[in-house]
Amino acid sequence: MLSPQSTEVIRATLPVVGAAIGDITTLFYRRMFDAHPELERDLFNRGDQKQGEQQKALAGAIAAFAALQLEPDSAKVDLILSRIAHKHASLGITPDQYAIVHEHLFAAIVEILGDAVTPDVAAAWDEVYWLMAETLITMERGLYQLAGVDAGDVWRTVRISERVLQSADTVSLTLTSLDGSALPTFAPGQYLSVGVTLPDGARQIRQYSLCSIPSSADWRISVKRISGTPDGEVSNFLYNNVFEGQELSVTTPFGDLTMPDDNSPLLLASAGIGCTPMIGMLNHLVDTGADRSVSVIHADRSIADHAHRAELSTLVDQIPAATLHRWYEDLGTHVAFGSVHEGRADLQGIAVEPDTQAFLCGPMPFMLAMRASLLERDVPAQNIHYEVFGPDSWANT
Repeated sequence: MLSPQSTEVIRATLPVVGAAIGDITTLFYRRMFDAHPELERDLFNRGDQKQGEQQKALAGAIAAFAALQLEPDSAKVDLILSRIAHKHASLGITPDQYAIVHEHLFAAIVEILGDAVTPDVAAAWDEVYWLMAETLITMERGLYQLAGVDAGDVWRTVRISERVLQSADTVSLTLTSLDGSALPTFAPGQYLSVGVTLPDGARQIRQYSLCSIPSSADWRISVKRISGTPDGEVSNFLYNNVFEGQELSVTTPFGDLTMPDDNSPLLLASAGIGCTPMIGMLNHLVDTGADRSVSVIHADRSIADHAHRAELSTLVDQIPAATLHRWYEDLGTHVAFGSVHEGRADLQGIAVEPDTQAFLCGPMPFMLAMRASLLERDVPAQNIHYEVFGPDSWANT
């Protein structure tokens, strides 16, 4: 909790700092990468940096956290920081790295705001930073302990035992331990990080949801090659270059998109490759013989683009109280029928109980539209959970 003196300084300066926070975080990353080029090359997502998305996400998180010190809301703080802590743990972040961030962030604040950064202002924002950092460090320490690893010691080498094409652009990889022992279990909906060394020598890291049965001895992830600006640097490398028998560097599973262990109704809504955590959840429900009510919604560009299409239908068929609704922007020569629709996904005609726990994964516009529809259907905001890989622009809104 902020000291009374710092609280008043933050209250007075938040509008000015908030207005400049985008410039501050952009300069911060430039300064930090100049001093530590290995962080940009081997830790941070270069694609997000080029697009400016990481800068926006950091700016939003800092501003939101500072604002919440003025009107404390522990649930909102947990929402913002829990996701960051899981992401940090999946990257192997250690407490000493927060000092590096502090050094270059505050140098950027002073450079951007100049004389406005009086000793009192510097002390107050320093207090905000370390309050946020210490909260994250504590969260991450708990995650490492729960995973049974030392801080940052999350990486292991696995072997690819199977590679299966799930659509023209998506391949699933089954991962096994090198010695044949069972890999650690995970909570349905969690993800792991994959680290690869690219042709230019950079080691880049990305996260992929686990879509296998959590109790299985092996892990399975699915990777979609991405064309765009920029291309999917790591996903495309994996799709094009990684095959059966090869080894891969991955982490212990993390992630806070996990189902409650009760019998509450579920709504699983995904778009595109966002189906993967839902496949993991459905595998768990089938494996445990669950009979809870489950509504599964999936949207995709076309039937051909729909990765895990057959598996999704098979899993839903094995859950007595589950229903599947699919939307395709282009049905090709097919026609809409029953629960298969043309166009964009919506909840019209789908029963949604007020105590439903909803899980969303896909492009941000899709998830925000689903969230708005669920709120209109009286699903409490705290019952709406989501997964996003890359900078998180939801939690700060």
